[in-house]
Amino acid sequence: MIDPMKLHQWSAIPREQLNPNFARQVIHSGGMTVARVFLAKGAIVPEHSHPNEQVCYVESGKLVFRSQGQDYLVQTGEVLEIPPGVPHSVEALEETSGFDLFTPKRQDWIDGNDAYLRK
Repeated sequence: MIDPMKLHQWSAIPREQLNPNFARQVIHSGGMTVARVFLAKGAIVPEHSHPNEQVCYVESGKLVFRSQGQDYLVQTGEVLEIPPGVPHSVEALEETSGFDLFTPKRQDWIDGNDAYLRK
């Protein structure tokens, strides 16, 4: 019998330091990606877009998302939805941790095609 559920423990998932100001832990399921993210104050995620729907939950800290000339301040306990294909950038106004959920799963991350995060 195949186990229908899989338990993950964040403490067992390696933290990947992509640049001095951004780290992540990632789970790829059959149809989505869940990332636990860590941004130092002042961290910048350059403008990019992807074919995935994204939901960002800020666990602690404060981020400003910029898209199409508009700023979206997302603080502790808040959630931002980003539709597929919408260009956006992010700046950490404080040391921040949170979760990003993507559907479908981030194939570019699986393939290592996420150079915009590694700068």
